Amino acid sequence: MNTQSLSQPVSTSLPSVEDHRKMHVVVVGHVDHGKSTFVGRLLHDTDSLPNGKMEQVRKNCAIEGMEFEYAFLLDALIEEQEQNITIDTTRIFFRTKQRAYAIIDAPGHKEFLKNMVTGAASASAALLLIDAKEGVMDQSRRHAFLLSLLGVKQLVVLVNKMDLVDHSESTYQKIVAEYSAFLKTLGLNAVHFIPIAAKHGENVVERAAKMPWWKGPTVTEALDAFSHEDDLTGLPLRLPVSDIYRFDHRRIIAGRVEAGAIRPGDELIFQPGGRRSTVRTFEDWPGPESRSVVGTGGSASVTLSEQIFVERGQVASHPSNQPRVGREFRARIFWLGKEPLVPNKTYRLRLLTQNVDAVIAKIVKVTDASTLESKEADSVPRDSICEVIVRATRNIAFDLHHECPITGRFALEEGGRIHGGGIILDAVTKSDAPSGKVTASERGARAGHAPAVVWFTGLSGSGKSTIAEAVERRLFDAGRNVIRVDGDDLRVSLNRDLGFSAADRAESVRRASAVAGLFAGTGHITLVTLIAPLAADRAKARATLANHTFIEVFVDAPLAVCESRDVKGLYAKARRGEIAEFTGISSPYEAPEAPEVHIKTDQTSQEEAVDLVLGAIDKLLQGKGDDWEV
Repeated sequence: MNTQSLSQPVSTSLPSVEDHRKMHVVVVGHVDHGKSTFVGRLLHDTDSLPNGKMEQVRKNCAIEGMEFEYAFLLDALIEEQEQNITIDTTRIFFRTKQRAYAIIDAPGHKEFLKNMVTGAASASAALLLIDAKEGVMDQSRRHAFLLSLLGVKQLVVLVNKMDLVDHSESTYQKIVAEYSAFLKTLGLNAVHFIPIAAKHGENVVERAAKMPWWKGPTVTEALDAFSHEDDLTGLPLRLPVSDIYRFDHRRIIAGRVEAGAIRPGDELIFQPGGRRSTVRTFEDWPGPESRSVVGTGGSASVTLSEQIFVERGQVASHPSNQPRVGREFRARIFWLGKEPLVPNKTYRLRLLTQNVDAVIAKIVKVTDASTLESKEADSVPRDSICEVIVRATRNIAFDLHHECPITGRFALEEGGRIHGGGIILDAVTKSDAPSGKVTASERGARAGHAPAVVWFTGLSGSGKSTIAEAVERRLFDAGRNVIRVDGDDLRVSLNRDLGFSAADRAESVRRASAVAGLFAGTGHITLVTLIAPLAADRAKARATLANHTFIEVFVDAPLAVCESRDVKGLYAKARRGEIAEFTGISSPYEAPEAPEVHIKTDQTSQEEAVDLVLGAIDKLLQGKGDDWEV
């Protein structure tokens, strides 16, 4: 029977226990080392099978003329489960006299990594099977590394099929010595190596009479002695923001508490960014929740006492114990991609709800998963372990893996597929940081966005400055590097020597372009508000700024509307002949033929206009290392 597509059981004979109160155990092992037989035997010996399942499987074996095997019990459960919705991991439930358990069985490496990122594979303990006759295999090593990625600290190694080696203690001790040495290289330590024969139930629940030399616990005794580490409430608060909702007058920040606990009245700091506010209420639909605390694993939807800009991917914590913030860290990665992992190639780094571009800045060493031999290399082949320096394109919030496993592990994605997973070992020190000239890409990485020039053109009174000011406010509140270059400000400073002739207007545009280019060169989104009435002058400005994203915004309003908005009385003076060569009256305005944004301010509200400009900025900056929303 196929055991690769697994889903929730249809029914069990277990008492009703909330899933989050079960102790989660990951079971891994080489494909032929008896994992299915062990799980089937465990279910049987703990009396955790659905009523009549044992008799049904025995009957089916008799009909098929097959010898009964305990692995068939697991296969039968999976066959039932596959009638429901298939998920990446199966959860098989059993109970000892002490408590209920859920076995998390991930069918493959990719599922491990996917669940590692989402947190679905978090577990209190792991059982890893090794065939006593075959010994330690390559997959045994790979599984151990994956367990280290998952942050599992309570590990029991089951030396299975002891009946095939005549229950030899020396064979058992040889495996213990070899595998313990390997685990040490990963920072793992097995609490027990238990010799078992799953087929006969030896040392699974009942002690094995044929191994009197074993004085340690049975499998269930070892599990019952473990602490329930699924609950990370005692750790510092880590709440990754997954969504922001606007509901009525409320702005609701939503996420899952990955560690620690959150309460109304708590002061929060959101990283990266460093903005602070206080939790005002917990919210839920259809109305406010009455909860006084949300602990680890709980979903929290909160309003803040002060409206600050918060975006998906930021991590909320208490100011007294924050995550690290930076672009670079040293990590250990398990690479599964078909193509080698190489330096300076862009991958997608996923850490909880954070999702940013990143490169491997340096490969420190590569370890062969089979031989454990480490060496320097220019690339990392498939199924290899490596230590690298990871450099993200912008700041992210993270912890070291030993401090908080859930925020200290990540995945690398390429082409929409996860190809590797890693744990963060250390933050990169200043001595490891780049030196020399500050590059445009570094400025963009620091700001979290690429530079751009947004050129607002239109008649006097059309609404250029009003819209640009509102756009500037939105970008500034979003933590972006933004600056506004206004035509009126230039006329009383840099352009005070210029009049309104065609030559002077062309020079005004040239100077404004030069100023905008300087600001864009330092990583700013530069908003230029200048009438620039002639198409040829605007074309020169676009060409001058060709190295940057250029967005022309035509702020369009009928002349009569512009005159009605003229609080300075400039149009009236122009009509009286007091101002020569005034655009729209005595001097022409050449409307843009193909602007990136066309706003008719007599038909569009200011809020709608601002959203149009921000939408254009967002669209054009996509693919330039940017991943943001305002």
